[in-house]
Amino acid sequence: MELLFYVVPILMITGFGFAAYLLVRRARRISRTWAHGLTAEARCLRSYTTTSGGGGDTSVRTTLHHVYEFTTREGRTVRFDEGDGPSTIVEGDHVTVRYLPEYPERATARPPARGRLAVGTGFGLAFLGVAISFCVGFIAVTHMIFAESQDLLP
Repeated sequence: MELLFYVVPILMITGFGFAAYLLVRRARRISRTWAHGLTAEARCLRSYTTTSGGGGDTSVRTTLHHVYEFTTREGRTVRFDEGDGPSTIVEGDHVTVRYLPEYPERATARPPARGRLAVGTGFGLAFLGVAISFCVGFIAVTHMIFAESQDLLP
């Protein structure tokens, strides 16, 4: 039973650590695309929304997606979906996209905003750091409680 109080927080720490890794990897990929990516003109093929949440008393989050299509410099036609786009872009609009030649399907139509990316990544990492610290503190307190209860036994 005592082992459960160690295993669950360790699994949570592992999950939070993996989430931090994914967050940093995503930020590096977007930053690299903005800095070293090629540009192309894309056309918005369609836009749609998705909703999440709303169960019980939770709030509903609506995300606007755009589907873009562009042709790489090599002549390959690429179609990609990007969420959280501006509502001012409608079907048929032309936008500039940035893409890495080795991963054109990971293109982005978002204009470079390095500061916003850094702040968002920083807040995400801070939140995950607090969660990991809470788990480590929980393990430490649990260990002290179990150690004291062992000392009380004859």
